[in-house]
Amino acid sequence: MVSLRGVSKSYGDKVVFSDIDLDVAVGEVTAIIGPSGAGKSTLLRCINLLELPDKGEITIGDKTIKAGSTATNKEGEQLRRKAGMVFQHFNLFPHMNVLRNVSFAQERVLKRSRKEAEERSRLLLDRVGLADFADAYPARCSGGQQQRIAIARALAMDPEVMLFDEPTSALDPEVGLEVLAVMRELADEGMTMIVVTHETNFAKDVSDNLIVMADGKIIEQGDPGKILSHPEHERTKLFLRAVLGR
Repeated sequence: MVSLRGVSKSYGDKVVFSDIDLDVAVGEVTAIIGPSGAGKSTLLRCINLLELPDKGEITIGDKTIKAGSTATNKEGEQLRRKAGMVFQHFNLFPHMNVLRNVSFAQERVLKRSRKEAEERSRLLLDRVGLADFADAYPARCSGGQQQRIAIARALAMDPEVMLFDEPTSALDPEVGLEVLAVMRELADEGMTMIVVTHETNFAKDVSDNLIVMADGKIIEQGDPGKILSHPEHERTKLFLRAVLGR
């Protein structure tokens, strides 16, 4: 479903990450962990072209974009549509109610009628446990509710893969469990997902593949349980000691 070959990104002289190779199969959940500054979030943003990589090749489904190529804006937009993105911060429109937040992009980008978009939105709000909040405004919703609205909004675009960038980092632990529960359900339903997370329990219990990034490189990847229990790379051991207190 997702393939990266030799993907690199720099800002001026600062190398964020370099020569990243990554494959995510259809229906697979890949979790990415690692210390701050490892390049995890930027990598996620490069996958759906919110950030443009300096070199390399990105494939989602049947669409491939090469960095520095003559790919048209339309081709980039087609690739971006294949990847739904959920951010650390919810980025909801405060002046729109929940239903309009989930429907708006469907109408603008997918050209659905207002009726079609709102019918789809209500189904998804029910799916994330917020059917009764359609007429509410974001300010009236808790952080966990807003993040679930953001997930519904991303799903409304019918993506082939869902990208999650630390979706619970701005939430209290108890509230974050609501969001993780929705993500577990999506995984159980076979949604292809790439999740940048600090939730090691989620990575261990839900993901099929775990990637550890540090200093702009993938330093370890494979079975989540094995890596979390018996990491091989010294940098992974240091990170897990800090995160797990062991």
